[in-house]
Amino acid sequence: MADLGSSLTVALAAHERAADHFWSFMADRSVRFLPQGCAPMFFSTVCRMVVGQGDRAGRRAGLAVLGRMYRRFGLYPYHGTVVAAAVVDTVRRFAGASWEPELAGCWERGCRRVLRVAERAATVMGDGPHVTVGEVVACDAAADGVAVLTVRPMRRLRFLPGQAMPVCTPRLPGLWRWYSPANAPRRDGTVEFHVRAVGEGVVSPVLVERVALGEELWLGPAVDVGLSLEAAGEADVLLAAGGTGLAPLRALVEQVAASPVKRRVTLVVGARTLLDLYDAVALDELAQAHRDWLTVELAFSDDGDVEPAAQGDLLTVALYHYRRGQAFYVCGSPKLIEAARVRLPAAGIPADSLHLATTFLRAMDSVPWVSRQRSSRVASPSGVDMTAGGIDRRGSA
Repeated sequence: MADLGSSLTVALAAHERAADHFWSFMADRSVRFLPQGCAPMFFSTVCRMVVGQGDRAGRRAGLAVLGRMYRRFGLYPYHGTVVAAAVVDTVRRFAGASWEPELAGCWERGCRRVLRVAERAATVMGDGPHVTVGEVVACDAAADGVAVLTVRPMRRLRFLPGQAMPVCTPRLPGLWRWYSPANAPRRDGTVEFHVRAVGEGVVSPVLVERVALGEELWLGPAVDVGLSLEAAGEADVLLAAGGTGLAPLRALVEQVAASPVKRRVTLVVGARTLLDLYDAVALDELAQAHRDWLTVELAFSDDGDVEPAAQGDLLTVALYHYRRGQAFYVCGSPKLIEAARVRLPAAGIPADSLHLATTFLRAMDSVPWVSRQRSSRVASPSGVDMTAGGIDRRGSA
């Protein structure tokens, strides 16, 4: 049986040269819709989608990227013929001994199928933020297995606090994961991502342990993941962050700080033990800077040495601090989101006040890039530490 994966692995070992050949193949046939600088991103993502590599959330992230590129670069269905031919020719050229004649038909059919899906995704997504490249300008070890990456994009990113965007390292071309900026838009355009290395993960350990200053990251279009502050109106808010789920909720705190709407915010940050808590300095600075309206509380699920008031799982501690009328936001691992989906309504939290981060693990999360989500309180994003700063919306990041 033809092995698409083996041929792709060999071809992507030289993905920049392969992408140049892919682009030149189309340019020689007067098909120049794709800027040459975007060829590595487009080629590797199409190929990964054809083979079906990556977890479910990661494949949806890749599809969001392809959908936006399809629309922004003005692809049409008739481009599928030359794109498929370019993919086949490129993989054949770079796959070496792993190439088998019967692979040509498999690659061509798979490429056409992916492009048809990308066309539908482009229609659903509509216009919006483009894809771009960013440079890692800071890389800090925030805790054991957690890194804070600060990225300066080539062009200013268009995003709102609480949104998530596909992120990819060229070290693993075409493997995308959802991460949320941990900040509101800044004057200097930089964005901060919180990444936790997942034991069984493919991408997150590379981002935490290997990506260094000066390296590039590919950045896809930002999408709503159920954490929009607009959904709360002018109500006070309670933010419950598990692990790197702190990232998008910290961005919401910055949004409140810059907003003319005055509201009180309670931020409850959960960790297993005190040693697992990261970003403590930034949390303390936030609390001190906005003490008139911001309260930061900690919850430790497995640390008997902390103050009794801080002992307990995140949802239990958050419910203790909940006050009627608050909008209740939760972001963290898929397990946390599923627990919140059951426990919080049972505890009396009104459905229209509950906003859960998308995990992409449920049927209703199947179209994560749709900004007009049916219900932001249940449709939200890691595989990304959805904590999406991390959104542990990954499972296998």
